[in-house]
Amino acid sequence: MALDLARLLRHLFARPAHALYPADSLQRIADRIAQGERAHRGQVCFAVESSLPLAAVIAGHDARARALEAFARLRVWDTEANNGVLVYLLLADHRIEIVADRGVAACIDDAQWRGVCAQMEQRLARGEAEAAALVAIERVSALLAAIFPRDEGDLDHNELPDLPRLL
Repeated sequence: MALDLARLLRHLFARPAHALYPADSLQRIADRIAQGERAHRGQVCFAVESSLPLAAVIAGHDARARALEAFARLRVWDTEANNGVLVYLLLADHRIEIVADRGVAACIDDAQWRGVCAQMEQRLARGEAEAAALVAIERVSALLAAIFPRDEGDLDHNELPDLPRLL
């Protein structure tokens, strides 16, 4: 496998995630996650990574593999009803990945996830990083509300932190 020099340079000089998502933006995203989770029993996690470690870039790791690692490391898979969803953004590669636990993946097809990613990509292309995250969270929450609606009397058990993770 040939080393992609342009990709290596993008990862070396990637813009830091906190530049696009400062603390006040992260809090608004967390608030939107919490708001969405009041309508469903799913668990949503939003994670942003500026770049991959250089060894991972040289080894040819891609955004999907890294999203799967983050899904495990952030314990999104470890929800009682297997209903966790990770929205992962890798800035250096301009890639969005959605990883859903098996309880969700069985009910939502790839086309629906691609639709979420497409809306997020449109906002990112316009330089609207926070709006991109918010629209993704809203769409994921709507999908989760359709398959895991919160019924009256359901306990509000938040299994994952709502605050986005900057990896």
